[in-house]
Amino acid sequence: MTPTSISISPPVPGARLRWLAAGLATGLLVAAIAGPALTPRPALATDPTTETVHTISVNGIGRVVISPDTADLRLGVTTTAKTVKAARDANAPAMTAVIAGLKKLGIADRDIQTTTLSLSPVYDYPTNGSAPRLTGYSLTNSIAVTIRNLDIVDDAIDGAMAAGATTLDGIAFRVADQAAAEQQARSAAMAEAKAKAGALASAAGVSITGIASISETVAPIPYPIYGGAAGALRDAATPIQPGSNEVSVTVAVVYVID
Repeated sequence: MTPTSISISPPVPGARLRWLAAGLATGLLVAAIAGPALTPRPALATDPTTETVHTISVNGIGRVVISPDTADLRLGVTTTAKTVKAARDANAPAMTAVIAGLKKLGIADRDIQTTTLSLSPVYDYPTNGSAPRLTGYSLTNSIAVTIRNLDIVDDAIDGAMAAGATTLDGIAFRVADQAAAEQQARSAAMAEAKAKAGALASAAGVSITGIASISETVAPIPYPIYGGAAGALRDAATPIQPGSNEVSVTVAVVYVID
Protein backbone atom coordinates (compact mmCIF):
# COMPACT_ATOMS: atom_id res chain seq x y z
CA MET A 1 0.00 0.00 0.00
CA THR A 2 1.26 3.34 -0.95
CA PRO A 3 1.84 5.59 2.07
CA THR A 4 -0.56 8.51 2.28
CA SER A 5 0.53 11.91 3.72
CA ILE A 6 -1.99 14.35 5.09
CA SER A 7 -1.22 18.09 5.48
CA ILE A 8 -3.32 20.35 7.71
CA SER A 9 -3.01 24.14 7.25
CA PRO A 10 -4.56 26.58 9.75
CA PRO A 11 -7.05 28.94 8.22
CA VAL A 12 -5.69 32.38 7.29
CA PRO A 13 -7.70 35.15 8.98
CA GLY A 14 -9.50 37.54 6.80
CA ALA A 15 -8.65 41.24 6.49
CA ARG A 16 -11.31 42.31 8.97
CA LEU A 17 -10.04 39.94 11.60
CA ARG A 18 -6.50 41.23 11.12
CA TRP A 19 -7.61 44.86 11.70
CA LEU A 20 -9.45 43.86 14.90
CA ALA A 21 -6.34 42.14 16.25
CA ALA A 22 -4.15 45.17 15.48
CA GLY A 23 -6.61 47.52 17.19
CA LEU A 24 -6.71 45.34 20.29
CA ALA A 25 -2.91 45.34 20.52
CA THR A 26 -2.75 49.12 20.17
CA GLY A 27 -5.36 49.60 22.89
CA LEU A 28 -3.45 47.39 25.29
CA LEU A 29 -0.26 49.36 24.64
CA VAL A 30 -1.95 52.73 25.29
CA ALA A 31 -3.53 51.42 28.48
CA ALA A 32 -0.15 50.21 29.71
CA ILE A 33 1.43 53.64 29.10
CA ALA A 34 -1.41 55.75 30.52
CA GLY A 35 -2.12 53.50 33.47
CA PRO A 36 0.05 55.34 36.02
CA ALA A 37 -1.39 58.71 35.01
CA LEU A 38 -4.94 57.47 35.51
CA THR A 39 -4.25 55.99 38.92
CA PRO A 40 -6.24 57.85 41.64
CA ARG A 41 -4.02 60.26 43.61
CA PRO A 42 -4.37 60.89 47.34
CA ALA A 43 -5.77 64.33 48.31
CA LEU A 44 -3.40 66.71 50.16
CA ALA A 45 -4.79 67.61 53.54
CA THR A 46 -4.44 71.14 54.98
CA ASP A 47 -1.51 71.50 57.38
CA PRO A 48 -3.18 71.75 60.80
CA THR A 49 -0.14 73.59 62.22
CA THR A 50 -0.68 76.66 59.95
CA GLU A 51 -2.53 79.42 61.79
CA THR A 52 -4.32 82.42 60.31
CA VAL A 53 -2.88 85.72 61.54
CA HIS A 54 -5.50 88.27 62.53
CA THR A 55 -4.61 91.95 62.41
CA ILE A 56 -5.91 95.46 63.02
CA SER A 57 -4.72 98.27 60.69
CA VAL A 58 -4.79 101.87 61.93
CA ASN A 59 -3.29 105.27 61.09
CA GLY A 60 -1.81 107.78 63.49
CA ILE A 61 -0.94 111.45 62.87
CA GLY A 62 1.47 113.53 64.91
CA ARG A 63 1.83 117.29 64.41
CA VAL A 64 4.39 119.66 65.88
CA VAL A 65 4.24 123.44 65.38
CA ILE A 66 7.65 125.09 65.28
CA SER A 67 9.06 128.54 64.67
CA PRO A 68 11.08 128.82 61.45
CA ASP A 69 14.70 129.91 61.54
CA THR A 70 15.47 130.15 57.81
CA ALA A 71 13.98 132.09 54.91
CA ASP A 72 14.32 131.32 51.19
CA LEU A 73 14.04 134.41 49.00
CA ARG A 74 13.83 134.60 45.21
CA LEU A 75 14.36 137.87 43.40
CA GLY A 76 15.83 139.14 40.17
CA VAL A 77 16.63 141.93 37.74
CA THR A 78 14.96 142.24 34.31
CA THR A 79 16.09 144.86 31.83
CA THR A 80 14.89 145.61 28.31
CA ALA A 81 16.87 147.49 25.65
CA LYS A 82 17.11 147.80 21.88
CA THR A 83 20.24 145.66 21.66
CA VAL A 84 21.60 142.67 23.55
CA LYS A 85 24.62 144.66 24.68
CA ALA A 86 22.49 147.47 25.99
CA ALA A 87 20.26 145.05 27.91
CA ARG A 88 23.32 143.40 29.44
CA ASP A 89 24.99 146.70 30.27
CA ALA A 90 21.88 147.74 32.19
CA ASN A 91 21.33 144.39 33.90
CA ALA A 92 24.83 143.52 35.08
CA PRO A 93 25.47 146.51 37.38
CA ALA A 94 22.01 146.26 38.91
CA MET A 95 22.42 142.58 39.82
CA THR A 96 25.95 143.24 41.05
CA ALA A 97 24.59 145.91 43.38
CA VAL A 98 21.83 143.58 44.61
CA ILE A 99 24.32 140.83 45.46
CA ALA A 100 26.72 143.28 47.12
CA GLY A 101 23.93 144.58 49.34
CA LEU A 102 23.00 141.04 50.42
CA LYS A 103 26.60 140.26 51.31
CA LYS A 104 26.84 143.43 53.41
CA LEU A 105 24.07 142.01 55.58
CA GLY A 106 26.24 138.98 56.36
CA ILE A 107 24.73 136.57 53.83
CA ALA A 108 27.43 134.12 52.70
CA ASP A 109 28.37 133.38 49.10
CA ARG A 110 27.12 129.79 49.47
CA ASP A 111 23.66 131.14 50.26
CA ILE A 112 23.33 133.16 47.04
CA GLN A 113 22.76 131.14 43.90
CA THR A 114 21.89 132.15 40.34
CA THR A 115 18.74 130.31 39.25
CA THR A 116 17.80 132.00 35.96
CA LEU A 117 19.77 133.81 33.28
CA SER A 118 17.68 134.27 30.16
CA LEU A 119 17.63 136.50 27.08
CA SER A 120 14.60 136.79 24.83
CA PRO A 121 13.61 139.04 21.92
CA VAL A 122 10.84 141.59 22.33
CA TYR A 123 8.37 142.08 19.46
CA ASP A 124 5.76 144.65 18.65
CA TYR A 125 2.57 143.11 17.27
CA PRO A 126 0.66 145.64 15.13
CA THR A 127 -3.12 145.56 15.28
CA ASN A 128 -3.44 145.93 11.49
CA GLY A 129 -2.25 142.39 10.87
CA SER A 130 1.27 143.30 9.79
CA ALA A 131 4.21 141.06 10.66
CA PRO A 132 5.65 141.39 14.18
CA ARG A 133 8.49 143.86 14.47
CA LEU A 134 11.58 143.26 16.63
CA THR A 135 11.92 146.16 19.08
CA GLY A 136 14.59 144.95 21.50
CA TYR A 137 15.75 142.30 23.94
CA SER A 138 14.85 141.40 27.51
CA LEU A 139 17.48 140.01 29.87
CA THR A 140 16.54 138.38 33.20
CA ASN A 141 18.94 137.40 35.96
CA SER A 142 17.36 135.77 39.04
CA ILE A 143 18.89 134.50 42.28
CA ALA A 144 17.81 132.34 45.22
CA VAL A 145 18.92 133.60 48.62
CA THR A 146 18.99 131.60 51.85
CA ILE A 147 18.69 133.88 54.86
CA ARG A 148 19.64 132.20 58.15
CA ASN A 149 18.97 135.23 60.34
CA LEU A 150 15.31 136.17 60.15
CA ASP A 151 16.00 139.57 61.70
CA ILE A 152 17.50 140.77 58.40
CA VAL A 153 14.84 139.49 56.01
CA ASP A 154 13.14 142.87 55.64
CA ASP A 155 16.49 144.61 55.20
CA ALA A 156 17.47 142.09 52.53
CA ILE A 157 14.28 142.70 50.58
CA ASP A 158 14.33 146.49 50.86
CA GLY A 159 18.05 146.65 50.10
CA ALA A 160 17.64 144.48 47.00
CA MET A 161 14.79 146.64 45.72
CA ALA A 162 16.76 149.81 46.27
CA ALA A 163 19.79 148.32 44.50
CA GLY A 164 17.80 147.57 41.35
CA ALA A 165 15.89 144.30 41.78
CA THR A 166 12.74 144.38 39.66
CA THR A 167 11.10 141.06 40.58
CA LEU A 168 10.32 139.31 43.86
CA ASP A 169 9.09 135.81 43.07
CA GLY A 170 8.46 134.60 46.59
CA ILE A 171 9.66 133.98 50.12
CA ALA A 172 9.24 130.82 52.21
CA PHE A 173 10.09 130.13 55.85
CA ARG A 174 11.34 126.81 57.15
CA VAL A 175 13.40 125.11 59.86
CA ALA A 176 16.91 124.26 58.75
CA ASP A 177 17.11 121.14 60.93
CA GLN A 178 13.75 119.62 61.75
CA ALA A 179 14.99 116.23 62.98
CA ALA A 180 13.97 116.93 66.59
CA ALA A 181 10.52 118.10 65.52
CA GLU A 182 10.08 115.00 63.34
CA GLN A 183 10.95 112.72 66.24
CA GLN A 184 8.45 114.48 68.45
CA ALA A 185 5.75 114.20 65.78
CA ARG A 186 6.63 110.53 65.19
CA SER A 187 6.16 109.68 68.86
CA ALA A 188 2.80 111.45 68.87
CA ALA A 189 1.70 109.59 65.73
CA MET A 190 2.61 106.19 67.20
CA ALA A 191 0.81 107.03 70.44
CA GLU A 192 -2.33 107.90 68.49
CA ALA A 193 -2.11 104.70 66.42
CA LYS A 194 -1.67 102.59 69.57
CA ALA A 195 -4.66 104.24 71.24
CA LYS A 196 -6.86 103.59 68.20
CA ALA A 197 -5.79 99.96 67.96
CA GLY A 198 -6.33 99.43 71.69
CA ALA A 199 -9.85 100.84 71.50
CA LEU A 200 -10.72 98.63 68.52
CA ALA A 201 -9.27 95.52 70.13
CA SER A 202 -11.14 96.17 73.37
CA ALA A 203 -14.42 96.65 71.53
CA ALA A 204 -13.87 93.42 69.60
CA GLY A 205 -12.92 91.43 72.69
CA VAL A 206 -9.41 90.61 71.49
CA SER A 207 -5.93 91.54 72.64
CA ILE A 208 -2.92 93.00 70.80
CA THR A 209 0.05 90.64 70.76
CA GLY A 210 2.50 92.35 68.41
CA ILE A 211 3.12 94.55 65.39
CA ALA A 212 3.22 93.19 61.83
CA SER A 213 4.35 96.35 60.00
CA ILE A 214 4.89 100.11 60.31
CA SER A 215 5.20 102.75 57.58
CA GLU A 216 5.40 106.52 57.87
CA THR A 217 5.12 109.72 55.84
CA VAL A 218 6.80 112.96 56.91
CA ALA A 219 5.43 116.24 55.57
CA PRO A 220 6.91 119.61 56.50
CA ILE A 221 4.44 122.37 55.75
CA PRO A 222 6.09 125.72 54.92
CA TYR A 223 4.10 128.87 54.44
CA PRO A 224 5.38 130.77 51.39
CA ILE A 225 4.57 134.43 50.78
CA TYR A 226 4.40 135.29 47.10
CA GLY A 227 5.27 138.64 45.60
CA GLY A 228 5.26 140.24 42.19
CA ALA A 229 6.68 143.43 40.79
CA ALA A 230 9.03 145.15 43.18
CA GLY A 231 8.22 148.77 42.45
CA ALA A 232 5.52 149.03 45.11
CA LEU A 233 7.94 147.85 47.82
CA ARG A 234 10.52 150.60 47.44
CA ASP A 235 8.76 153.50 49.14
CA ALA A 236 8.24 151.92 52.57
CA ALA A 237 9.84 149.28 54.74
CA THR A 238 8.55 145.82 53.96
CA PRO A 239 6.89 144.13 56.96
CA ILE A 240 7.77 140.43 57.25
CA GLN A 241 6.03 137.92 59.52
CA PRO A 242 7.69 134.48 59.68
CA GLY A 243 4.71 132.92 61.47
CA SER A 244 5.06 129.22 62.29
CA ASN A 245 5.57 125.93 60.49
CA GLU A 246 4.05 122.53 61.09
CA VAL A 247 5.84 119.21 60.83
CA SER A 248 3.44 116.32 60.31
CA VAL A 249 4.20 112.59 60.56
CA THR A 250 1.65 109.97 59.55
CA VAL A 251 2.16 106.31 60.46
CA ALA A 252 0.29 103.25 59.22
CA VAL A 253 0.56 100.41 61.75
CA VAL A 254 -0.67 96.83 61.43
CA TYR A 255 -1.13 95.20 64.85
CA VAL A 256 -1.34 91.44 65.41
CA ILE A 257 -4.31 90.42 67.57
CA ASP A 258 -5.29 87.25 69.34
